Amino acid sequence: MSDVHSALITRFYQAFQRLDAEAMAACYTDDVVFSDPAFGELHGRDASDMWRMLTTRAKDFSLSFDNVRADERTGAAHWVATYLFSQTGNVVVNEIQARFVFRDGKICEHHDSFDLWKWSRQALGFKGLLLGWTPLVSNAVRAQALKGLRAFQASR
Repeated sequence: MSDVHSALITRFYQAFQRLDAEAMAACYTDDVVFSDPAFGELHGRDASDMWRMLTTRAKDFSLSFDNVRADERTGAAHWVATYLFSQTGNVVVNEIQARFVFRDGKICEHHDSFDLWKWSRQALGFKGLLLGWTPLVSNAVRAQALKGLRAFQASR
């Protein structure tokens, strides 16, 4: 089963490299739980719609991934996304550790972790450098990310 789950993680990130959100969403169970520092916790369709939004809006995007490993229940990977942050025009190189839980041959939990202060320094510039470590900025980033997701969903 570990080979099947490793292949599933690989398929997920290969789809992400192609900006193919539908193929990414197909790797998830309908009730998937996703979390990361920017969006917080998302469930089901919200998680898939997040990938749809991000792949649709991606500018100057590239992704690499490695260290894929899995067993019959859990998995992990390391990935790096490089892209242009549209709100500021800054280039972001975000290094992420992903953890997965599997059920019935699909991903039922996906948890990404990364340094939000490092991300905010790159994405927001001086403001991120000064305030990116504070709850004020992390809460603002999450609110803006969720607002963008809701607007994307309303436009579909």
